[in-house]
Formats: sequence, structure tokens, C-alpha cells
Amino acid sequence: MVESKPSIVRFDRVQKSYDGETLVIKDLNLDIEAGEFLTMLGPSGSGKTTCLMMLAGFEPATHGEIYLNGQPINRVAPHRRDIGMVFQNYALFPHMTVAENLAFPLLVRKIAKPDIRARVERVLDMVRLAGFENRRPAQLSGGQQQRVAVARALVFEPALVLMDEPLGALDKNLREEMQYEIKRIHENLGVTVVYVTHDQSEALTMSSRIAVFNDGLIQQLATPDVLYEQPENAFVAQFIGENNRLRGTVVSVDGDYCLVRLEDGATVRALKINVAGKGAQTCLSLRPERVAIEPTGVTEENILSGRVEELIYLGDHKRARLSVAGQDEFIVKVPNAQDHAPLSEGTRVRLGWAAEDCRALDASGEVSTPG
Repeated sequence: MVESKPSIVRFDRVQKSYDGETLVIKDLNLDIEAGEFLTMLGPSGSGKTTCLMMLAGFEPATHGEIYLNGQPINRVAPHRRDIGMVFQNYALFPHMTVAENLAFPLLVRKIAKPDIRARVERVLDMVRLAGFENRRPAQLSGGQQQRVAVARALVFEPALVLMDEPLGALDKNLREEMQYEIKRIHENLGVTVVYVTHDQSEALTMSSRIAVFNDGLIQQLATPDVLYEQPENAFVAQFIGENNRLRGTVVSVDGDYCLVRLEDGATVRALKINVAGKGAQTCLSLRPERVAIEPTGVTEENILSGRVEELIYLGDHKRARLSVAGQDEFIVKVPNAQDHAPLSEGTRVRLGWAAEDCRALDASGEVSTPG
């Protein structure tokens, strides 16, 4: 049995309300292990940034207690929590050089000047900016500024670093480059990182665990592969990765599986994950890459037919949009190396998938709109 690491952060029944009536965080219980990279992921207004701001000390909790290294910190001022912070807008001092920006947190903590010089040099090497110490932020690219911001959060050697949408202002290529850069730094230092984003691919790429937020609650807390392969409810299935949803009614239950009648009358066998039982409405979750076109019948237990509505070439695969069981947004990812007859729009095809790849979840699950 693998022993869990000690918790560096604990949210104990934490609630947050801005107006005294509406809870934006509802009874949050969360333990964050030392050395992990935990991402708080969710749509706008889901509560993830509020959690980060309470942990940083910029927002007070309405109820409950937050602990850092076993000590309650609700009444500890932000600058006394010894937490590193990285923001989306970098928050660098424009009138200071890179070295002066990095030295500032150390001067505030009254670190000796020789130690300051050594630490600044060390973090510059870490973020691959040695030789840039005399430049000002305006003389750096966006990616270089973000590297300085990360270095400043690490220079005073905190046990915990918080990152609030730190890559949101970068273009796609630079964003992906910085994802791997931050992940490399985390793995080399072993520092605990709590990261906030609404970008699911970013969360899947970087995280040890992901807490999926919606409506002030953690919908699921798990490793990236478990979240993707084993969503516990329809919201998580829809929010994490591309997902086909087929609505229907449970007509029978057999152990871990159930038989579901779809809206067009077809029946599908699926894993029973989050349904009340026979007669319950359900939303089936099925990943596009788990569906075979013109299946052999060896492993595919569920066979349906569909009409190809659209084909998009994406290099290593084609993205086929089909009309299936009365729904026009059923997606299948077709590898270009797959040996089958060419697809064309307007044709009807057979589709197949294994019962264990299809999860019967709750009938809800619409993603919250930004707000």
C-alpha cells in the first residue's frame, strides 16, 4: 500500500460569500499533499480563483479554517504566509531590472546581500535567463517576463507556490512551451504548486491531481488519467476533453452494467456509474477515440448506425461529425493509418464501441456559462 504524503494545505469546511447570502464556495474540504502539482480547474465563476485568493490571504473565508503546514492561517496576513505567487499579468516592477525584481522579496525578508546575489543567480539559471539580470521588464518578451515572475515566486524558497492563470496572456506556442518549463521546474525543485486555470488541456498536461470545480463545489478530485477515463458525473465528462453524450432511460440493471434505451429507441449497454436505477434518466459518456467505424464485432458490444455530416482533416486523424440516435453532434476520431474504406459526407456507416468504454452518468451536466 502506497502511503500518502503529509498535507501541506488543508481546507476544512471552508465557505465563502461576498454578500452574506450566496455561497460562491460551499463547504470545501481539500487536502493538498507536499510536493504535488494540484490544479483547480473549472469554468468562469466556478469558485477556483476564490479558493486560491483565500489561500493566499487576499480574501477572508466566511466559514471554516485553512491550514498551512498544520497551522491555521485565516488570521495570518498575506505577507506572513511565506507563499510564492505568480499572476497572469506578471506583476513585475517596471522601473527595476530583472535582478532587482528578483532581489526584492529577499530584501523584504532581510536576507544578507551575498546570499541575495547567490539566490538571484541560481533562479536565473533555473529559468534559463542567465545574462538577463540587467534588463528591465519592457526589454523582455512575454515568455521571458513570465519566467522572471516564476523565478521571483521561487527565489525566497517557499514551500508553496500559487499560480493564477499565469499563461493566459501568452500565445499558443509560447503557452505550451511555458507549460513544460513550469512542469520541469516543479519536478526539479519538488515545491508544492497550486495552479488555477480554465484550460483543460493545460491542467491535463501539468498536474499531479486536478480538482474540477463547478458551482462552488469540487465535482471530482483525481489524477489526469482518471478524470479523463473515469469521470464520475456528466459535468466532468463534458468539461474534461471531447465527449459524446447520448441521453436515454435505464431499462435494466445487471451488476456493474445497465441497459439504456436511447431517445430513438436503440438500446446501449454501459457501465453503471451514477444512475439511480431502473427507470432513471441518464446521460451516456463516450470518448470519440473509443468509437470504431465499421467495427469488426470482436470487441464492440454496442452497434449503432449514423450519417456522416462533416469531415475535418487534422493531420494524424480525421474528425468525423455524425448524426447518431437523433443527435447531430456525435464525434468520432478516425486515425489516418486506420485501414478502412474512405469516408464521405452524407453516407451512412456502422459504429461500434465496448460497453466498458461507455459510462452511464447523471442526466444533468451542462457546463456553467461564464460569469
